[in-house]
Amino acid sequence: MTYNLEEGLSTLGIPAVADQLSQLNSYLDLLEKWNRTINLTAVRDRNQMILLHLLDSLSINSVLLSAQVTTLLDVGSGAGLPAIPLQIVNPQWQVSAVESNQKKCAFLRQAKLELSLENFSVINERVESVQEARFPCIISRAFSDLTDFVERTKHLLAEDGMWVAMKGVVPYEEMEKLQKNYVFSVDSLTVPGLNAQRHALIIKNR
Repeated sequence: MTYNLEEGLSTLGIPAVADQLSQLNSYLDLLEKWNRTINLTAVRDRNQMILLHLLDSLSINSVLLSAQVTTLLDVGSGAGLPAIPLQIVNPQWQVSAVESNQKKCAFLRQAKLELSLENFSVINERVESVQEARFPCIISRAFSDLTDFVERTKHLLAEDGMWVAMKGVVPYEEMEKLQKNYVFSVDSLTVPGLNAQRHALIIKNR
């Protein structure tokens, strides 16, 4: 099956602006190029990258817009997912990506340069060591465990801020471990062309 990026964006309610389509395709070009020498992602097929990287990352866009997010921190960003696709379609946002791997950070910095992402920042540190300003939204697709995600980043969350964990199935057991101190809401996400469960967990301090 071939995935059409423009149609996918339209389904997600994201206007397919020509410049942004060009940037998203240039991002995939860069990802393919760097993937030949650095293991940025296990997904090698460009068609699958459209589905599993771009459209999957952007499935959270409407949730963030509804929450009026304009500044966010992507933790364990890796190849810049979801940070870079979100930055491209929301160029006015302030998006920061934390990644401890130096080679992956080199890729992120090159992407910032080549894609002219003026409001995109790269932080090459372990998240526990980051002492940046506090963020109203901290997001991740990379953390497998919710407790780990929250505990390692809570020093970076602004007062009244929220964590956004992008997940497949709803991890009820992980949520139970955190429910004493945190409030959860769950949004079902739809990725155009993907027949699998996707959810956004919004986590806030009680």
